[in-house]
Amino acid sequence: MPELPDISAYIAALEPRILNRPLERVRLASVFLLRTVDPPLASAEGKTVRAIRRVGKRIAIGVEVGLPPQQQKPVAGDPGLFWLVIHLMIAGRLHWKPPQAKLAGRNALLALDFPDGTLVLTEAGSKRRASLHVLRGEEGLRSVDPGGIEVFSSTLEDFRAALSFENRTLKRALTDPRILSGIGNAYSDEILHTAQLSPVALTQKLKPEEMERLFNATRATLTLWIDRLDTEAKKGFPEKVTAFRPEMAVHGKFEQPCPRCGEKVQRIRYADNETNYCARCQTGGKVLADRSLSRLLGSEWPRTLEELEALKRR
Repeated sequence: MPELPDISAYIAALEPRILNRPLERVRLASVFLLRTVDPPLASAEGKTVRAIRRVGKRIAIGVEVGLPPQQQKPVAGDPGLFWLVIHLMIAGRLHWKPPQAKLAGRNALLALDFPDGTLVLTEAGSKRRASLHVLRGEEGLRSVDPGGIEVFSSTLEDFRAALSFENRTLKRALTDPRILSGIGNAYSDEILHTAQLSPVALTQKLKPEEMERLFNATRATLTLWIDRLDTEAKKGFPEKVTAFRPEMAVHGKFEQPCPRCGEKVQRIRYADNETNYCARCQTGGKVLADRSLSRLLGSEWPRTLEELEALKRR
């Protein structure tokens, strides 16, 4: 799922292409994508895009509607804006195509036509989870905001209060959109590796210095990737957004060497997700239990890296 740095890169690429340009036409190939009926989607056609912003992991495109003539450039919260809010979910992606590009293939769900090109939304796979909402003004935007705090506009105390409100594992807390805005599975792994903290450590058990380290690691990791992806987006539209990047330290790097200590990266698998971590750097050498494998191995489950290596040699 595209997370905060990926959404930032999309916005960086969209601004020079669609900001202050008219949305000439909206083409909807899948009725299941649109989740609202009022205001109608067609009401955005012919209107000028005046704002683009991120709401959690969503991209919100604001078009002017019914503004008085003297007000040419409304602020982002102006009630005269209608917002087209796109949530890409896991498999949704945006593409910049030539003007009036065809909606080809079953994965193409939406086209927004502009004078200089067409923004196309696709979703891979058979499950249709991506969504489009058309909302009125700032109040409408708030209705789809999960409410998590923005790390870059929050203090350490704000961060501590949000994470410690309930006693959760760090992995769950970092990826809960009601707690922190825009962070998901991939960047939470990178944040925890940078902070050298276990993904299963409990938020209410963190020492003050550990919480501060996590706060600084969250900001530093997101800044690093926002800068990197925004720079790439300025060179060309981000057509290959992925959660698995060669430059990442641990996410998607199972059994590859940790860039800090050289030990093999471990993982915990659950449902459709997995958590990657370095046992040497983050858990004091302890191998965290993978639910499926630990049930299978029972008392044979290795507790340390040394036991894990011995088990592999059997």
